[in-house]
Parts: sequence; structure tokens; C-alpha cells
Amino acid sequence: MDDAASAPPVRRSARVRAPELAGKGGWLNTGGAAYSLTGLRGRIVLLDFWTFCCVNCLHVVDELRELEERHRDTLVVIGVHSPKFPHEAEHAAVADAVERYAVAHPVLDDPELTTWTQYAVRAWPTLVVVDPEGYVVATYSGEGHVPEIERLVTELEAEHEAKGTLRRGDLPYAPPEPEPTVLRFPGKVLRLPSGTFLVTDTTRHQVVELAEDGETVLRRFGSGGRGLADGPPGRARFQEPQGLALLPDGAGAVADTVNHALRRLDPGSGEVTTLAGTGSPWRPGDPTDGPAWDVRLSSPWDVVWWRDRVWIAMAGIHQLWSYDPAAGMVAREAGTGGEQLVDGPAKEALFAQPSGLAVTSEGLWVADSESSALRLLDTDGQVRTAVGAGLFAFGYEDGPADRALLQHPLGVTALPDGSLAVCDTYNNALRRYDPATGEVTTLAADLREPSGAVVAGEDVVVVESARHRLTRLRLPQEVLGGPREAERPVTEVAVGPVRLEVAFEPPPGQKLDTRDGPATRLLVSASPPALLRGGEGAGSDLSRALETDPAVGQGVLHVVATAAACDADPAVAHPACHVHRREWRLPVRPVEGGADRLVLELP
Repeated sequence: MDDAASAPPVRRSARVRAPELAGKGGWLNTGGAAYSLTGLRGRIVLLDFWTFCCVNCLHVVDELRELEERHRDTLVVIGVHSPKFPHEAEHAAVADAVERYAVAHPVLDDPELTTWTQYAVRAWPTLVVVDPEGYVVATYSGEGHVPEIERLVTELEAEHEAKGTLRRGDLPYAPPEPEPTVLRFPGKVLRLPSGTFLVTDTTRHQVVELAEDGETVLRRFGSGGRGLADGPPGRARFQEPQGLALLPDGAGAVADTVNHALRRLDPGSGEVTTLAGTGSPWRPGDPTDGPAWDVRLSSPWDVVWWRDRVWIAMAGIHQLWSYDPAAGMVAREAGTGGEQLVDGPAKEALFAQPSGLAVTSEGLWVADSESSALRLLDTDGQVRTAVGAGLFAFGYEDGPADRALLQHPLGVTALPDGSLAVCDTYNNALRRYDPATGEVTTLAADLREPSGAVVAGEDVVVVESARHRLTRLRLPQEVLGGPREAERPVTEVAVGPVRLEVAFEPPPGQKLDTRDGPATRLLVSASPPALLRGGEGAGSDLSRALETDPAVGQGVLHVVATAAACDADPAVAHPACHVHRREWRLPVRPVEGGADRLVLELP
């Protein structure tokens, strides 16, 4: 750096021998090789303890890019993936994240936090510098430390060059070849008035217009290279764009996440312009209000039009901002900047990485991902939590909202009846919250990292980010506002064992989609829960052994069945896929001599 010669030496910790690297998940980006600190002796090693849910960790991945390039023959950066959520402990999900966020160095998958524990790490992200002789010399928590780390690396290069303990060479980095899919880790989707769809093709740094079938590419906006550039479709540049919103003039607002900018895309001409942001991330002490081109943003993840402004989920600093196009100004609207789940007046409330937005008559709904929560900024300026209990309260549970659990949701969509569809990303499910009843249910399961959705007629079109596609689901009749299924009469079922079977045959011309695992899913619960002694929960088999308790008396079985099927024509390179889903509420009463078999049909 320019002032490195005049700067004082970087403060270092006492030299402690660095523990060896270990992780049950193995290595990524190494071409199959396994690395060790012993084998890297002579190189400066920077360990980046991260997890892919953490936006601050993603900031560090981007901060390190130039440092890695400038010191590529002396510095080895190794990401040590240390999961928070259960989904992040799955190796395939880690591999997806490494590609999704273009992590350009070797990554050790440490699902059991073995290396994390050896290094006594306590926070995401944490950076540890190991000198060429294998000693820890500095540890940093949080983001924004790269300038100091670069000074330290420069010092270590000089010292160990003089001692003869510095070894130079190429960076040990061998990424896998990405698959040639039409979309690559898409983020969010917007339906245009014409009926076509805009989708953020996040990993390819583009926005794509798809035909009404949700598959055929009509146009691509953006050159495909990282950068921040305005202009026509082939010259404009984005960097990992996410959220989309329709503006009153028919243009689209784009949350250009890694550029820390708000962009405008004209679907007619394809011209891209910048509405807000400088291209650099917000830092503590920077203003949160002011002229839109002068104020720094921080990882805007989603956008929506509400109250004559573009509202922005500012994931990087846990706030909600707005952009006023008439005044050309941005402003903080909600959130202090602290990361937590705290309700109250908007400016005093705390969020945790807000990542999805939707508007209903009640106000602005927020998918608050790190707190696994669904929040509402109501029309009176108060923030309240509908679903969720805190940063470490997560799981998969339907039922009353005060007991229901989500896992890192990234999207929320308003449904025709006023309920909300929640992209429950790390549960690989689309959930529904009904404000009228306070109940959370499952609309569809066995999706892969759903991150956004939009209503299209009687369907909801979901971004399956880790399947690199849009998936169309038929909405239940009650969600569409039509008549509900007639209430079933009470069925007398056997005391004890009862066999539940859901019959499903793919329609003509379709076959079960087993490419990514089981194509079917069955979810069973009961009201009251004590009605079932066994058989509740989720599974891939459409047949289930239940165990009833006669002491409870009458109750209701809640059954949700899902089956994924794709067009069976082998000549079609990218077959259309369909999700068949149905939900039943079955009033039952366990009695001696009752039916020991329940058969339902999934159309």
C-alpha cells in the first residue's frame, strides 16, 4: 500500500504453533488434493473462518480478492467453512456456496467445527494469519481488516525473505468446471406486466428475461463480467445481483448486491443506470441518509415499491432503507444496525440480515434470514415479529406461529388471500403464514434453496436457486380466495396402528423427477399433537404407519403430499418440471373396530 513504508509495524500476537487443519467434509477447490499447514510451510497462510449464511463473511470473501491477487506467489488463503445452520453442514450445500460466491481459494469443509475449536474461534468471520514457519501471528474478527492484514503480509514477506524461510509459488487453487445450465444460482424473480419474467442470474452477474413458460431465454442484460457499469445490455455490468422490483414507470429496480448499489433496468431499451450507491460498501461512521449517489449502501438484497419509494433490505447492516426517486435521496427507515431480533418503533428495532420484502395492506413484510424470522413493519411504523424467536431459534415446524420454526428464509411473497409465502431457504421448502389464523403450514417441500417467488395467475413461480431454475406450483384453492374444500365428515379410525397411503401416478408424458433425490414427500401432523403416538413428521415415502391414541378423542390429521415430475421426452434437453401438491384436513376419531387404512389420492 502507498503508506506502508511510513506506517508503524503491525501489532502481532504471541507466536503460537498453528494447529493442523482438519475437517470431516474434506477439501474444495483443490482438484482433489488435501492440504496441510506442514505442506504449506514457507508460505504465509491466511485462514478465513466463514459460513455461507453470514453476509459479513461474504463481505470478507470480496475484500480478499485483490489481496490474494497482489500476493499470489507468497500468500495462501484457505477458507475454513464452519457452519451455523444444519443446512450449512451438508457438503453439497457448501460446494454450491463456494461456486455461488466465486470463492477463489481452497476451502476446508469443517462441519463438526474441529478446526474452529482448535483455533478457539468464537465469531463469524474470523481471520487468522500463520507465518511461513507455521506460527499464528495475528487474529482478526469481523470485516474491514484487509488493509492491516496487507501491511502484515508485506512485513512477513520481507522478514522471511531475509531469513530464507519464504517459499514462493503458484496458489494451490483448482475450481471445478461449472455445469452449463441456463441459469446459475438465480436469486429473485419479478413478473413483468407483459407476463414474462425477470430473473437475477446471480453467479453470472446478469439479469435475464424469460418467456411466460419460465424457461425460454428472451434477453440477457449485462456483459456477464463482474463490475459496475451503466449502459446498454451488452456493456452494462452487475455484480451478484439479487432483488427486483417493478417501478411505476414500468422499469425494474435491481438490488446489485456486491456492487452495493441500486440499479434501474429499462425492459424496453435494455439500458441500465445507477440510482443509488457508490460501488463501495458502507462503513461504520458513514451517513445513512443523503443524496443517493453519495451515500454508500451495504449488500442490498431485495427491493420493493411501497409508499412512493423503493424500499431496500440492507442485509449488510441489518436495516431497511428507502430510495426516493423524486428527491434522489436515500434514508434509513428501520433498524439500528445491530444484529438481533428486537421489535418496537422502526428506528429502534433490530433486524438480522433482512433478505426478502413483500407488501400487503398490513404493511411491509420482511424475511429476516439470520433470525429465521418473518417480521412486519406495519403502517403505524412499528416492527413486530410474526414467526421467529431469535438468532439461534431455527428448525422445521408447522403450527401456531409462536411455536413454528423456519431456517434462514431469504424470500417472502404476498399471496392473493393476504397470506404470505415464505421461501424457507435452508429447509428447502415453501412455507405459508396466514395472519388471519396465525398458522404456519408447508406449501411445498423438496425444493432446493428457494430464494424468491412471484404469483402468476393460479400458480406461484419459485426460484429454486440450487437447482438453477424456476419451478411453477399450483396454489391451493383457499389461497386463491375461492371456496374451500368441503369439510370432511369425521372418520372413525382404528385404535393404535393405522396405515396412511397417498396414491400418485405421474400424468401421461411425465415421470418422477429423481435427479436430486426422492421425488415425493409426505408431511403429517395432528391437532391436538397427542392424537398421534407415532407417525408424525416428514419423509419421502407416500405411505406411513400411524399410531393413534384413543384417550385424546376426536382430532384432525393434517396431511401434505408433494410429488415432483418432469416431462419424460428424452429428446428435450431441459424438460419442464411440475410439482403436484395437495393438503388434507381429516377429522378422525380413534375407536375399536375403526378403519386401519386411510387412502388419499394426489391428483
